[in-house]
Amino acid sequence: MVKILHFADAHIDLANFGRHDPQTNLPLRVLDFLRSLDEIVDTAISERVDLVLFAGDAFKDRNPSPTFQREWGKRIMRLSRANIPTVLLVGNHDMTPALGRAHALDAFETLEVPFVHVIDQPRLLLPDQLEGVPLQILALPWLSRSRLMAALNLSPAELKDIDEAIDARLRMVLEDWFSQLDPSLPTLFAAHATVEGATYGAERSVMLGNDLRLGLSLLRDQRLDYVALGHIHLAQDLNAGRHPPIIYPGSIERVDFGEAKDDKFFVVAEVERGQTQVHWRRLTHIRPFIDLRCRIDSPVSAMERILATLPPPEQLQDAIVRLLVEYPAEMNPLIDEATIRQLTLNTFEFHLVRRPLFNSRARLPDHLLISNLSPKELLELYLQANHSQTEDIQALLTLADSIFSSDEQREG
Repeated sequence: MVKILHFADAHIDLANFGRHDPQTNLPLRVLDFLRSLDEIVDTAISERVDLVLFAGDAFKDRNPSPTFQREWGKRIMRLSRANIPTVLLVGNHDMTPALGRAHALDAFETLEVPFVHVIDQPRLLLPDQLEGVPLQILALPWLSRSRLMAALNLSPAELKDIDEAIDARLRMVLEDWFSQLDPSLPTLFAAHATVEGATYGAERSVMLGNDLRLGLSLLRDQRLDYVALGHIHLAQDLNAGRHPPIIYPGSIERVDFGEAKDDKFFVVAEVERGQTQVHWRRLTHIRPFIDLRCRIDSPVSAMERILATLPPPEQLQDAIVRLLVEYPAEMNPLIDEATIRQLTLNTFEFHLVRRPLFNSRARLPDHLLISNLSPKELLELYLQANHSQTEDIQALLTLADSIFSSDEQREG
C-alpha cells in the first residue's frame, strides 16, 4: 500500500489585494491561502505519507512576484527536507505560452531540489524516478490544444476532428506507457485538465486558454488505481463507488462568491493494486463567504427588511460578505448605506451592491400605431426602452427572426 496526499489549485496569490498583515506585510487573503497550504504540508509530514502529488496551478498567473514564489518555496522545501517525494504538475496558470520561457515552477527543476519532481511535459514516472516509492505515475501537465497537437505530432489531415484525433493519439501514448509498467505495482494517472462530465465551480472566470477535454472513458481504465486531477475548483469524484477513483480535490481556498457554499478539501489516498481507499480531508480554516440578497417592493419598512437580511454579528465576524439590494429606483433615498456599513464593521470585507430597478415604458412616436408595427419592430422598441446593449439587441433580433420565420413556415 502506498499512501499519497493529493491537492491542487493552490492559487496562493489570487487575492493579493486588500489589507496587509503588519508583521509579514503579506495581504491577509494571501495568508488565508498559505494557511491552507500549511495544513496540507503539516499533514503530509505528520502522517508520513509516501508521496505528495500537486495537480497544478500554484499561482494565479505565470509571472508570480518573488514574494509569492518565496512563500510557495518555503512550503515545498519543508517536504523536501522531510524526504517526501513531491510531484508538481505545471497548470495552465503556471505555464507560459512562449516556447523557451520559464514557467512558474521552473526553479525547482533548475536547482534540482531533492525529492521534488516538476512535470512540464507528458512523462511516465517509475519507482526509480520517485526515490524508490513502489508506484508508477502517468503524468500529464496542462497542455493547450496547440501544444498537445505538437506533443502528439498530429498531422494536418487529423485537424478536422481535433478532439477525436487528440483522444485517439492520447490512447496510443497511454498504451505505450502501460506496456512499460510493472502490473504488480499500483498505477496513478495525474493530469491538470478538464474531464468530460465534471461539474464546474466558479473557476470559469479565472481559466485561461482553450480547455483540452479528456474523455471519462479514458480514465476509467482498470489498469489505473487512482486518478489525480487538477484545474476544476469543485471537489468531486467522477467515478464514485467504483475503481479507480477519479478525483478533483478542488481549490484550497474559496476564490469568490461562486464558491461561497463550497467546503475545501485535499485527499489522502491509500493506493493498492486493484483497490484504493480515499479519505477526504476538509480544510479547517477556510474564511467564510456570505452571499445575501434582498428585494424591496414597498417603501414600508424598507430599511428594516434590509437589516433583517443580515445574519447575527457573530456570523459576520471576519467573513467576506456581499449584500445585493434590489429596489424600485424611486426608493433610492430610503436606503441608509451608512447604517448598513456600521452594522457590518466586524466583517473582513463587505460589498454592498445597490441595484435600482427602473420601470420603463416604450413610447411610440405620435405618427405610429401599434397595429402598424411588425412583431420584430415592437420587440426592438421594447429592448431599446429597457436600455439593452446594442450587441444584445442585434443578437435577440436575429434569434427572433428565426422564430418568426419558423412560425410562418408552419402556418404556410
